[in-house]
Amino acid sequence: MKKETLLQVKAVYKIESECVAEMETYFEEERFSLAVDLLKNAERIGTCGCGHSGIICQHFAHLLCCIEQPARFISPAEAVHGATGFLQKGDVMVFASRGGKTKELLPILDICKKKGVKVITVTENLESPLAIGADVVLKQYVNRETDKYNSQGTTSTTALCVIFHTLQTALIEETGFLNEQFAVIHPGGAVGERLNKKGL
Repeated sequence: MKKETLLQVKAVYKIESECVAEMETYFEEERFSLAVDLLKNAERIGTCGCGHSGIICQHFAHLLCCIEQPARFISPAEAVHGATGFLQKGDVMVFASRGGKTKELLPILDICKKKGVKVITVTENLESPLAIGADVVLKQYVNRETDKYNSQGTTSTTALCVIFHTLQTALIEETGFLNEQFAVIHPGGAVGERLNKKGL
């Protein structure tokens, strides 16, 4: 491996750890609390994003299901072909778009507004259409991507993951979710074995 390659690889740890450390300075308690309340009280939750953001939205939907907050990822392609019928008035859609202008998501935002679905947008651009159209906006901060061209979805996906992890952490506390509940719905694998041991 070239020396330059090794330097680039080691820089990844510095770039991403600095991003996560700096994210806390952009944390806004009031907006975050509003987002948690919307998610806590929603009968159903949708998540939606394109590319890397979409992949992390799938992760968030699964995390929500793991704490018994019914959720599903709605692909942007399927959303405009009937899949938004999953969401009803008072439910919540979570959009993730770093730039807040993802064209595929804008028609879905319109559908949500017409149906009375509450919208949470996670974006870096607070002046973007997806931010302006949201009920709650959570700021995504990214110092730079880890590749030398600053173009691949690396640090930005880590930052989005952290935001979703903070929401799940808050929901566990605010809903009173118990590990015993998790044991019932997660009997599989090593985690399931540990959760379902006597004396949990």
